[in-house]
Amino acid sequence: MSTGVRIPHPFPYQGSKRGIARHILPHIPSDTTSLIEPFCGSAAISIAAAAHGLARRFLLNDINPSLMTLWSWIMDRPTALTDGYERLWHDQTPDRKGYFFQVRDQFNATHEPHHLLYLLARIVKGSVRYSSEGRFNQSPDNRRSGMHPQTMRQQIMAVSELLSARTVLASSDFRDVSALATSADVVYMDPPYQGTSFTKDHRYYSSLSFGEFVEALSCMNDQGLSFMVSYDGKTGDKRHGRSLPEHLQLSHMYIQSGRSSQATLLGANHATIESLYLSPALVRRLHESPPGFTQALVYPRGHGAV
Repeated sequence: MSTGVRIPHPFPYQGSKRGIARHILPHIPSDTTSLIEPFCGSAAISIAAAAHGLARRFLLNDINPSLMTLWSWIMDRPTALTDGYERLWHDQTPDRKGYFFQVRDQFNATHEPHHLLYLLARIVKGSVRYSSEGRFNQSPDNRRSGMHPQTMRQQIMAVSELLSARTVLASSDFRDVSALATSADVVYMDPPYQGTSFTKDHRYYSSLSFGEFVEALSCMNDQGLSFMVSYDGKTGDKRHGRSLPEHLQLSHMYIQSGRSSQATLLGANHATIESLYLSPALVRRLHESPPGFTQALVYPRGHGAV
């Protein structure tokens, strides 16, 4: 990754690929028109790609409408958003735990974006969880107060400046958004339905079956679309999630994402390794034109730890 480029970080979010973006960006061809994230979360890859000038346009999507409302405020009303966050942050003393639950109740009733931003800054490990009734139900990390308002303002403003003028937002099914891609685009998918989390509670905002996802990827292959997928991984000897099937003909590599913080909490010392899959169309583009970031290395399926 080029030195001297500062990558802003709008809010913590479990599963964010911020820490391994440098291993993903090399697989974005230099002729990419739009980078599309159908499961955007904190949009770590799009933010990093924008900072390095790797695409002309971006499309951020998530099935969680409250999250996309937050993103719309980051793009269009960053000052109002950070002002609201600052008020909440300063009002949380002396009972930070009790105050968190008050804000959580307010968010579940109103879905105000500054409430969600505060909750994301305070929850345990950035791990978003919803009840079966669709209510935000994660607890706070009582060791921390959340990002300082001045720092939050700097991060939000920087992200807004990077993306607002060239980004479209949506809150639709990932298949609808992927269908908008052309042969000149790249779709990066990091679905939050399996992966490297140790938690037994996978009640995200919505669910997606393995079969549905594989079928959608097969259709994208038939359309000749360029896409990348972060999907499964392993920590030590423990695998997380099912590997994508070989009939999709995806090129596969492993990325070392560092020591697992969750394993550390459990007294272990394991490194987390995440999978990255590249579509045949994307591999062909990388062979025909140089990557936009640095030299991309495409490994045979199941080999290569970056």
